Amino acid sequence: MKAKPLDLVFLGLSLSSSWGNGHATTYRALLKGLAARGHRLTFLERDVPWYAAHRDLPDPGFCTLHLYRDLAELAQRHGDAIAHADAVVVGSFVPEGEAALDYVLATALGVRAFYDIDTPVTLAGLASGATDYIAPRQIPQLDLYLSFSGGKVLERLKAEYGARRPAAFYCAADEALYRPLDEEKTWDLGYLGTYSADRQRGLERLLLEPARQLPHMRFVVAGAQYPADVDWPANVERIEHVAPRDHARFYARQRYTLNLTRADMIAAGWSPSVRLFEAAACGTPILSDRWRGLTHLLPDAVRIVDDGRDVVAALIAPHAAGRRLAESARALVLDRHTGTARARQLEDEIAAVAPRSPARAGFAAAAGR
Repeated sequence: MKAKPLDLVFLGLSLSSSWGNGHATTYRALLKGLAARGHRLTFLERDVPWYAAHRDLPDPGFCTLHLYRDLAELAQRHGDAIAHADAVVVGSFVPEGEAALDYVLATALGVRAFYDIDTPVTLAGLASGATDYIAPRQIPQLDLYLSFSGGKVLERLKAEYGARRPAAFYCAADEALYRPLDEEKTWDLGYLGTYSADRQRGLERLLLEPARQLPHMRFVVAGAQYPADVDWPANVERIEHVAPRDHARFYARQRYTLNLTRADMIAAGWSPSVRLFEAAACGTPILSDRWRGLTHLLPDAVRIVDDGRDVVAALIAPHAAGRRLAESARALVLDRHTGTARARQLEDEIAAVAPRSPARAGFAAAAGR
């Protein structure tokens, strides 16, 4: 049985543009799953020029999208929706996010949640005082802390920052968009990801160096913001951006795809990227760097590579082993890490929180499967 339909408001980094961020596809999968289960959804996004110039979903059919110019407009135009929603979910990296979260905490009568799609980065910023989208003082006021990372990170959120209900809320793949396609293989190994200085070392070690060792094979790196001084081997194709609607075709054209993890997320462990689940849903065999939790989240479904020799060994081996990994990974993701699965989880998390308002007193009893 589905939960009783809810009015849910999200304040997130971006839904309308996937350019240079992994948040948009994560929100799209979750909100599509929620919409399919009958919930009424509003997404509030700060109107900023870098996303305005690269919008690939200006009019989503699964929710109402509103752009706002500043916090004054957020309060004036959307204050009533925030106040009376069954739950308000504020995401990480929202511009002026600390002030926006203060407004939600002071205004919302329903459940107040924070969706941290960047938990290891957030924790590093909280420790150094460099995080401007959430402050330590705000965390104990939240009803839910939905964390990109699981494992011991949840204990730390509770013990060090007073989170009332921290929950592992991993990213998810949109199962309607990310699926196997019958495409001719163009590349032996590919990578999809925006440039990051700490990931670049892994890219050099696990893709560019193997490309130099295997000049007869073909490689591809897709993503924005790479500096001009990167020494790309001749057999590495560069693509500036692949829109989400083309991700499945991009993965289908690869014999293997590479998953690279940011340093903060490797240190934290249990921090799967959305690209990992999306590639798995497409049925593309995955080579990944090593981090705690990977073999538990996708057991016997990913080949871990520690250096270029491991990558070369995978690429020259018979492909049957890769196909077996891909089949296992796809089955696990479809069972546990889709937008539909995450929507059910959010329903459960909201239902488990004691209502703070008399107007919400009937929710926990009414919600169910």
